[in-house]
Amino acid sequence: MKPMYRLPSAARQLVQSFTGTIRLSLILFLALALASWGFILVDANSGFPDLFMAETWSSAAGFLGKLAGVGEEGTPAFLQGERWMETGILASKTLAMSILAIVFAGTGALLTFLPAARNVAMGELSPHRRATPGWVLLHYFLRGTFILTRGVPELVWAMLIIIFLSPGILPGAVALGLHNYGILGKLSAEVVEDTDPRPAPSQRACGAGGLQVMGYGIIPQVLPQFITYLLYRWEVVIRTTIVVGFVSAGGLGMDFRLSMSFFHYSDIALLLAWYLLLVIGIDMLCAGLRKLIRE
Repeated sequence: MKPMYRLPSAARQLVQSFTGTIRLSLILFLALALASWGFILVDANSGFPDLFMAETWSSAAGFLGKLAGVGEEGTPAFLQGERWMETGILASKTLAMSILAIVFAGTGALLTFLPAARNVAMGELSPHRRATPGWVLLHYFLRGTFILTRGVPELVWAMLIIIFLSPGILPGAVALGLHNYGILGKLSAEVVEDTDPRPAPSQRACGAGGLQVMGYGIIPQVLPQFITYLLYRWEVVIRTTIVVGFVSAGGLGMDFRLSMSFFHYSDIALLLAWYLLLVIGIDMLCAGLRKLIRE
């Protein structure tokens, strides 16, 4: 019988340290979860006891009935072909807003994520093979821009942009594009920082310049992951369009807010149906595109 292989002492210490970190993290997570639920149950204003009141469930059932057209005078909106056509135009504007937003975000991130990576600006992948003041300043400027743009929610961006742009899909697209630019830029820069740096010295030894190293050694490695992140953020954007529409940014969101204000419940159901169709369609399309990328 062959003797069992034993890990070196340094490796065993590393595994034990890693296991201890996981155990401590799990204990802290459970403690925070219990504390949070305790706060909810103890706080009288949390609204948690209302979940067990018959009045709450009766109101919820009444609201769902109104969405289904119960008690509404005339034909519900979701049973009218004309209303489907009218709201279909709004759905197409919402789709256009999401495409425009992800194009803004993707183009901006694609042009700036390389200098935002530390190993490109001041590491082994730097075009100048060493840190230069210009690249260092550009790195920190882009990182700060990513933090600012993704730190401000899309709705706040839309409220600010709508002040100097006319209501429509453009301010909504710009707001969504700004927020997702920061997210895509950060994620893509971190992918670059995790890439294998070994091809760069080999390419330089063959006479490649700094830009050629980035074009042929870095971008091909990170491009599939970048496209995956881009498609994922498009799925998120199509879900967020209805939120920015609340501030007159156009699309389904604006009509949804008006229908809520005037208690047109069957119109709300119709808009939600279009919204779900868009979400499902974009999810299926992105899943197919990601499959093509993996192949």
